Amino acid sequence: MTRITDQLDFGPALDIAARSAASISKLQVPENQDNLLLIDATGRAVLLREQAPHIAQVEGWPHGHVRLAVLDGMGGHGHGRQAAEAVAAGLLRIPACSTQEQLGAQLDQLHHDLQAQFCRPGDHDSFRRPGTTLTLLEIPPGQAPLLYHAGDSRLYEITEHAARPLTVDHVPATAFAMHGLLGEDEWWQQVHGEHRPQISQAYILGNAFANPQILDNGLLPLDAVNLPPFLGHLADRRVVEVRADASYLLATDGFWSCADPQAWISRWPALLRTNSAAALDALFSDYAANPPPQLHIDNLSAIVIRFTPSAPVHNIDETALPTAAIPSHF
Repeated sequence: MTRITDQLDFGPALDIAARSAASISKLQVPENQDNLLLIDATGRAVLLREQAPHIAQVEGWPHGHVRLAVLDGMGGHGHGRQAAEAVAAGLLRIPACSTQEQLGAQLDQLHHDLQAQFCRPGDHDSFRRPGTTLTLLEIPPGQAPLLYHAGDSRLYEITEHAARPLTVDHVPATAFAMHGLLGEDEWWQQVHGEHRPQISQAYILGNAFANPQILDNGLLPLDAVNLPPFLGHLADRRVVEVRADASYLLATDGFWSCADPQAWISRWPALLRTNSAAALDALFSDYAANPPPQLHIDNLSAIVIRFTPSAPVHNIDETALPTAAIPSHF
């Protein structure tokens, strides 16, 4: 099995493996519009160019700093892959960030720069712009990871007992919930209980949270101020408290684009209980051998991360947390 992380060194505190595939189908192999960006503890990086792994060296990269990102290109005009590639390449130029403010400012600027780059002269229809999801973890040495999220790729925390999403999909159901039109159960069913391919925000594309008929150029960070109470703890831009007894999965939506995603996701705790390379192989192999019913053929990209005891972890006793801290669906 091809893992694009085999030539990277993430140091003793991190165990990381990654892979991207056009699809699991032998009959239909679409263009892989996904991308991955990984910068290891020595500044050695890997990303996809023309759907193939490309190795680069980031000059001046601080020792021990790590950057991980998954991207899912979109845009019905043939530029989804190019958009994801442009963002992955842009992430190589962004200096290592040690604070949430630095990371947000740098990534927001890249969004605006690439938006201008992909704007065609005389084209006033912003909905024709390509876009891409971007779910990124910035891991400074000795610090907990910093999250930056736009789109509907996801970060999961996977323990022995459950796979829990740590990000909120930027989709119409979330917009409805933000306006008080959907409750927790309805939101969960539409976002995690079935397959709906619509999106309300993407990197480069912009956002349509206020009005689905109008696409604003900027990105709207979702947090406790604008999210409903049952999602407020899952802000798009935050420090992520991690556990030494868990695996973390950054993945694109090809992994849950099926009629009953939860039946498949419920198998993840058993598949990802070992080291990251073996867990990644088990995830892809089980998906290919036992595909979920009514699977939509899509690209698949995943990064599996484990934090060793020497990493800055926060061991959580879920049974000791108040009910509001872990909603019933999370």
